[in-house]
Amino acid sequence: MEQRSLFEIFSDEPLASRMRPENLDEFVGQTHLTGENKILRKIIESDNISSMIFWGPPGVGKTTLARIIANETKSEFITFSAVTSGIKEIKKVMEEAENNKKMGVKTIVFVDEIHRFNKAQQDAFLPFVEKGSIVLIGATTENPSFEINNALLSRCRVFVLKELSSEDILVLLKRAITDEKGFGKEKIDISEDNLRIVADFSNGDARAALTMLDMLVTNTEESEDGSLKITKEFIEECLGKKTLLYDKNGEEHYNIISALHKSMRNSDPDAAVYWLARMLEAGEDPIYIARRITRFASEDIGLADTNALNVAVNVYHACHFIGMPECNVHLTEAVIYMSLAPKSNSCDIAYRAAGTDARKMLAEPVPLVIRNAPTKLMKELNYGKGYQFAHDSKDKLTSMECLPPSLAGKVYYTPGTQGNEVRFKERLEKIKAWKKANKDN
Repeated sequence: MEQRSLFEIFSDEPLASRMRPENLDEFVGQTHLTGENKILRKIIESDNISSMIFWGPPGVGKTTLARIIANETKSEFITFSAVTSGIKEIKKVMEEAENNKKMGVKTIVFVDEIHRFNKAQQDAFLPFVEKGSIVLIGATTENPSFEINNALLSRCRVFVLKELSSEDILVLLKRAITDEKGFGKEKIDISEDNLRIVADFSNGDARAALTMLDMLVTNTEESEDGSLKITKEFIEECLGKKTLLYDKNGEEHYNIISALHKSMRNSDPDAAVYWLARMLEAGEDPIYIARRITRFASEDIGLADTNALNVAVNVYHACHFIGMPECNVHLTEAVIYMSLAPKSNSCDIAYRAAGTDARKMLAEPVPLVIRNAPTKLMKELNYGKGYQFAHDSKDKLTSMECLPPSLAGKVYYTPGTQGNEVRFKERLEKIKAWKKANKDN
């Protein structure tokens, strides 16, 4: 049976672009910002736009929200790309904005991937934002605290956009099949279960999900009844991987991350690598796994091997930089290291015990002896009176009690018996013995 050409049936414009929402009612996800009576919806609907930054992972609606603002606002709307624009282009647009301001017209400048602008380029916006010549809207996948100049960031409100759920993605995929802007004029035969496979593989990225659907539809052969039937087997063929039993939002997700965690805790590198592979091959976000490994490094290894946290954090950054599939080897290195490292949960136990006491005693005052006394009045009230500066002591130790009186002598940290904690235990015993011997000094 002859396969129809993409150019014979469908628009040249990508599906993700054709299906981009034009108003808030069509927008899916981010209900914490755009839901009824939520802050961003109010700002857009009242056309009370101020400078803001949209921070979130790819494909969650940052650019779409900017375009909705462009449709809803009465301002001049200019789009920038941080990849292709330089200082010259910025200055030209700023001149236009100044002229618009003289005419009583507000200018909104949208900068996609604003984190790619260097300091000089970001500084070029600052005086115009301060003067009110422009309203700046930036979109970024990177933490604005690290990637955007403090002066510019302080003049923008940051809105954090979350990864879309599989249910959100499913809504978008169903709409793409029925809407005439998508494939509404075609007879697409795909079950909800198969649509969910596409949604799960997209990792919360709407653009990726719609691109996958576009590829599936445009590469499916027409059936005798004129429909385009998309099967599970065809999806697996196109995606290049099997759809394993794994629901990233359901019980199996938590079962397998638990299996990974407990395999590492049980010092079983083979099992740990297997459960890691089960997650990655099923389409799990590597960043999620890297975060869980980072937690494990302190919860189950802690001070027994302080390098474990270094390994975990470095692997997290490596996954962030290069993504899948290349970062699978970094994660493998991490889970093997965690499996073979000496184990201690003493930090976790210490915090749990201290946390219990802290919740019960939130009003417990800080002992006067360890309070700062920056003013004359505080000194007169005995703040800091009797404080002993450890560095002035020969042994760099004092007998001063730092816990509240009601908790004096309470023990939270008990060193484990593996790795570095053998040394830490010896050190702690010597410290306690010294303090006991010098208690009245």
